[in-house]
Amino acid sequence: MSTTVRTRFAPSPTGALHIGGARTALFSWALAQHFGGTFVLRIEDTDVERSTPENVAEILDAMAWLKLTHDDGPYYQMQRMDRYREVIEQMLANGTAYHCYTSREELEAMREAQKARGEREKYDGTWRPEAGKTLPEIPVGVQPVVRFKNPLSGNTSWVDVVKGEISFNNAELDDLIIARPDGTPTYNFCVVVDDWDMGITHVIRGDDHVNNTPKQINILKALNAPLPFYGHIPMILAPDGSKLSKRKNATAVMDYERMGYLPEALCNYLARLGWGHGDDEVFTREQFVEWFSVEHLTSSSSQWDPKKLNWMNNHYINKKPHDELVALIEPRLIARLNTYDHTLPLTTYPLSDIVALYKSRCDTLVQITDEAESYYLPYVANIELINEQVNDANRPALKDFAEGLKTVTWDKESINALIKSILTEHGLKMPALGIPLRAIILGQTQSPSVDTVLHVFGRQEVLNRLNIVT
Repeated sequence: MSTTVRTRFAPSPTGALHIGGARTALFSWALAQHFGGTFVLRIEDTDVERSTPENVAEILDAMAWLKLTHDDGPYYQMQRMDRYREVIEQMLANGTAYHCYTSREELEAMREAQKARGEREKYDGTWRPEAGKTLPEIPVGVQPVVRFKNPLSGNTSWVDVVKGEISFNNAELDDLIIARPDGTPTYNFCVVVDDWDMGITHVIRGDDHVNNTPKQINILKALNAPLPFYGHIPMILAPDGSKLSKRKNATAVMDYERMGYLPEALCNYLARLGWGHGDDEVFTREQFVEWFSVEHLTSSSSQWDPKKLNWMNNHYINKKPHDELVALIEPRLIARLNTYDHTLPLTTYPLSDIVALYKSRCDTLVQITDEAESYYLPYVANIELINEQVNDANRPALKDFAEGLKTVTWDKESINALIKSILTEHGLKMPALGIPLRAIILGQTQSPSVDTVLHVFGRQEVLNRLNIVT
């Protein structure tokens, strides 16, 4: 394959960029990157009622967050209306398109009659010009649509790079409308002109577009335009095998940013939904680009697995340079603390140490933030939990431990050695001391190792909290 590969991602800003769209963008981007080609971003914003600037902004933000950088664009279809009209006029002039004056009511009656006869519902060609055919008289005051003159015989076939050979009988295809009565072009027509003008060589998209492809191929042929390669990837299914939907699962890309996932983790996970390189599960972006091939795209649906994504995210959290991870947590923590009336300054405890305590235990940045938050809130003893965990059997050990903390060298190793000596002296197992310590210091019974937690809080704060039982 030559290095002139040009792929495109063409989202519609009628909503946020969703997970399925992000996977399509990822595969299109990777194909262009693999061959040193060009990745084009095109915003298909002709649905004026539902397309919003806010949705455009969120799509661009999501692409930037995923680091799927476009090489060309973004192009906006609404800014290309003059070009679409120019091509429509050319098609009307050369006879590959025609004006149709059939009213909405006539179309409905036509479909009902076809349905009653058990026929495929399609336009019957009343206004389609043919040699020797007399067209009806043009009705006064009716603004026509423009229809594409689709071939009536033969098949439209292509070798799909994902699904293999696909063929449609042209007789089953409609003379689709390419311009509405007000002159605005329709989706399938705009896509064709865009792909032609932008020199797109490969179209990777969801398999919900399979039925659009023969229509677009026939228009491209009518324009004597080159045909791109097409690849239609199956949809992503929800964990229960149903269609992935916002009602059951988060589907917007930026929802995953807000939930604390890393873009490299999400991209790695999405890459494995419908594509593979042997048994490799975790790989760098560079490896993905090097290995990517459309031949390895699967034709079967993939299933969304939140547990697998969490595992992947935990891997990337722990792989990320520590300073970079802390820099991601800090603004989240500040935003969280700003929702409280009273908090401790962020300088009270070293955030870097707190992140180090919890990063291996957490699957998302939000979970790390949850844990860090408690360190910067005013201390309130969990009396009920403390009363559950502190008893006559461990209270003497807690008192001796608190006394030892007053003079011990304040590092994790020395604190750990003190814990062990207290356990030996009082004949206790670690849970008998560790759990009540956690209840007193943190208000919970599970945490990273006690010596590291105490070290973060500092000698005086730990002694202050232990005062409640000593």
